[in-house]
Amino acid sequence: MDSEYFNLLEKMLKENNGILRTKDVSAARIPRTYLSLFAQKYSLDNIQRGVYLAPDAAADGMYLLQCTFERTVFSHETALFLHDLTDREPMRYTVTVKAGYNPAGLIAQGVKVYKIKKELFELGITKLKTPFGRTVRAYDRERTICDVIRSRNTMEFQTVQGALKQYISEKNKNLPLLMRYAKNFHIDRILNQYLEVLL
Repeated sequence: MDSEYFNLLEKMLKENNGILRTKDVSAARIPRTYLSLFAQKYSLDNIQRGVYLAPDAAADGMYLLQCTFERTVFSHETALFLHDLTDREPMRYTVTVKAGYNPAGLIAQGVKVYKIKKELFELGITKLKTPFGRTVRAYDRERTICDVIRSRNTMEFQTVQGALKQYISEKNKNLPLLMRYAKNFHIDRILNQYLEVLL
């Protein structure tokens, strides 16, 4: 039975690119004792509560952050980076959470947190790959552009302008969807002003 559990844990570790989460191990009905023994045998690093990292795995900050704070969605500067709408890697991660969520843990880790009404939180959530190839939740391109316009006074002007220019120049842009999101956020008039200059 020991080797059976170890084989399962090895498979999980490989499938998750060198990361094991306690919650996934529990969901697979593997006793936690075996996780401790497995972590010890393979020198896994318990990098944060409930998350183990293999020594040869790249430390994927974005993925690890979302493993710890599952109710976050990457947005603003971080989403721009994930969508290749900026060539500047974010100095610190930016996430959006539902209004009422306590962001103290995120702020303590230097994460920039935006809050949004519950009914608008889910709008435009998609899955994207981090630079290390792991999947995280982020907002789609159109939602990200709307977020950037909404937060333009708290962001660098060059970042906002550069992202809009890049988005407009791309073939796979979806202007009808962008306008629909803009109406939901009541920024359609401002968006139109930007588009008039750029289109």
